[in-house]
Amino acid sequence: MMRFKAVLGAALLWCSAAAQAHNFHVGLTEISFNPRSGNTEVVHTYTAHDVEALLMNLYQRHFDLGLEEDQAVFRRYIEKQFRISVDGKPLPLQWVGMQANVDTINVFQEIESTSLPAGAALLNAVLTDFLPQQANNVNVSGFGRPAASIVFNRERREQPLP
Repeated sequence: MMRFKAVLGAALLWCSAAAQAHNFHVGLTEISFNPRSGNTEVVHTYTAHDVEALLMNLYQRHFDLGLEEDQAVFRRYIEKQFRISVDGKPLPLQWVGMQANVDTINVFQEIESTSLPAGAALLNAVLTDFLPQQANNVNVSGFGRPAASIVFNRERREQPLP
């Protein structure tokens, strides 16, 4: 849990700096294995402005991501645009929750009692359907393999995980 909080803190700091400059559109996803719970944990961080613009574009109304019903709309979007699969079959990503503030939107998911097997593939098309220059950086660690990073964009939405 301590490592999970440290990763989350680093992600928040990184995205806060990115949000202030906001000359580029970047999402950050951390996928890691928690040996205490036996779960694969997924933490996404996006710039709040980009998420708000996406939802406004899709639904032509303002969203308050502090409200449960508005969070449900963004949840459906994330679940459509982000998927981990093995042999073409999606793994059961559970929604843990989300946190929204002025600068960032953080989404927490997990796969219970599962460590990612070799050969897992990731679809990460979050915001790439809306922002042509969106880049989604994914960091993977803690699965008995060296930590690795992958970049997803409009042209590369699905890739094998290292």
